[in-house]
Amino acid sequence: MADVETIPEAAVLTPPEDMQNTSHDLALTTTSNEVAPPTEKKVKKIIRRKKRPARPQVDPAYIKSEPPPQTGTTFNIWYNKWSGGDREDSATSQTAAKGRCNVVRDSGYTRADGHPGSYFCLFFARGICPKGQDCDYLHRLPGIHDIFQPNVDCFGRDRHSDYRDDMGGVGTFSRQNRTIYVGRIHVQDDIEEVVARHFAEWGQIERIRVLNTRGVAFITYTNEANAQFAKEAMAHQSLEHDEVLNVRWATEDPNPMAKKREARRIEEQAAEAIRRALPAEFVAEIEGKDPEARKRRKIESSYGLEGYEAPDEVHFARGKNAVNPRGREGFELEDQQRLVLEVGDGGGGYYENAGQQAQLRIEPPPERDDGILSSRTLATLQASRVAVASRPQPAAPAGPLVAYDSDSD
Repeated sequence: MADVETIPEAAVLTPPEDMQNTSHDLALTTTSNEVAPPTEKKVKKIIRRKKRPARPQVDPAYIKSEPPPQTGTTFNIWYNKWSGGDREDSATSQTAAKGRCNVVRDSGYTRADGHPGSYFCLFFARGICPKGQDCDYLHRLPGIHDIFQPNVDCFGRDRHSDYRDDMGGVGTFSRQNRTIYVGRIHVQDDIEEVVARHFAEWGQIERIRVLNTRGVAFITYTNEANAQFAKEAMAHQSLEHDEVLNVRWATEDPNPMAKKREARRIEEQAAEAIRRALPAEFVAEIEGKDPEARKRRKIESSYGLEGYEAPDEVHFARGKNAVNPRGREGFELEDQQRLVLEVGDGGGGYYENAGQQAQLRIEPPPERDDGILSSRTLATLQASRVAVASRPQPAAPAGPLVAYDSDSD
């Protein structure tokens, strides 16, 4: 048989008393019924980035206040340029621009952001504004909410009744023009992509038409203010080569399809303005977007008469005599809020507290037909009469020369 080794009881490993107490305490703490304190809620803070200030595009020392070079015979102090016998036209000039606007880098807030209705900086569009955040004009691109009067452009310059002969300058207020003409483009294979890339920086483009063989493009913007900004920003600039662009206003497109498209756009713009002015339920009924509106309208416009449906001019009329109760809202209290003041020997006036104010009402006398005016008309005239102080009559002159209208002699 194999020998079995026996371990004495004293040799059995037992944890010390300190560990036993510790484990007992741990057991007690784990089985406790105490409620844990509520955890703190995490609050998300929305940190809004502050708008950056506009960056000066050029060094102020670069801008020198020098009189314009003489290009004509007469100096116009209003427009600060020469006129008459111009030797060089700004539109046909081959001189490259002094700077170019970088919208991503140069845009920012200026003093004009605190004044609603401010105009855009012309020098910012040309890339040569030295003021930066101290400028009194906006340094950003025009948006759809930037609306100006028809007689001025987005830079605050006065527009004229007709275009110039060369289709340059500010433009006219007689027609909304969103298309600019770009000439002297270097002819290449990807000319359409190049034109679209450079002119898309100044706003949303609706349509681009490029004549590849002639190096000419017509760019139509969605917003007229963006077209005005792009005309100044791309004047005398270059695309991919060293060409100097000739940017002017485009003439009206004689294409019948273009005229129909422009007329459709004006109609849609007018319809959108009408939608904003009319109630939403009325617009939904007209456009047929609410299927239950027709049934509801038929019931409301019947006014309890079977088979009757009031026309629009009756159902939507407004006034104190309107058939629709909604149309009488605001007109029913006019007669109640009118105060009739009785002056003199009026008949039977009495005060009545109508809840908010005391009103004086006159009981109409019985109808009488024995005079030219009715009794009700006489009561109205009597209630509205005003006492007028009579002028004192001058004393009659006396003397021997009364017949000669003078008694000084």
